[in-house]
Order: sequence, then structure tokens, then C-alpha cells
Amino acid sequence: MEIQGKIKLIGETQSIGSNGFRKRELVVTTEEQYPQHIMVEFIQDKTDLLNNYQVGQQIKVGINLRGREWINPQGEAKYFNAIQGWRIENLQQAAPTNAAPVAPAQAFEPATDLTADEPNDLPF
Repeated sequence: MEIQGKIKLIGETQSIGSNGFRKRELVVTTEEQYPQHIMVEFIQDKTDLLNNYQVGQQIKVGINLRGREWINPQGEAKYFNAIQGWRIENLQQAAPTNAAPVAPAQAFEPATDLTADEPNDLPF
């Protein structure tokens, strides 16, 4: 699955527990009639994918939906959902870096060697 939109927020990488688990949150604002602010988690080595992105960029994020069950101390089942990102792609076109500079337009001088046999008006 994929989500497209504009980056609203990029969180800092968080280390959770002593086992080295890392996560980083990204909020994407969709561009539709009723925009949604979708929080996507990137975990472990995928947190580094966000290093080259900034707020405001147009992106496409590859996601997986995750769900889990938790039994509370009273024996009741609770269910949690998460959206995990595994890929991110910039949708904005970068300016070409090796493009040749465009020369400024030069003004042309009017012809000065017209004779009476050659009028300076157009034939139509």
C-alpha cells in the first residue's frame, strides 16, 4: 500500500528499551477533498530513510498495516493498529544540475542600408 502527500512533521529517532529498538514518526498530509494527517512509523534501520527529507516535500510512502492483540490484566482483549513505513520516495522534480545556462536575448539593430528600391515595410 502507499500514501501520497506532503510531509507535515518528521520526528526525531527514539530509542526504546535497552535492546536497541529504534523508531521514528512521520506525519503525511494527504491532498484530497478532506485532507488527512497520517502518522507513519519507521522502525530499526528504516529510520535512516527519513534523513534526507524535509517538511513540505511531496512524497510517496510504501506502508504496511500492522495489528496486534493485547490481553489486559482483567483478561480483556484489546487491539492496536500501526502503520509502518518501509520506503519513501520524493515526488518533486529536482532542478537539473548540469543544464547549460540560457543566454539572454539580444536586441537586433534595425537595418540601415535600405534604398528607395527596397521599402522597409512587409510585403503583405
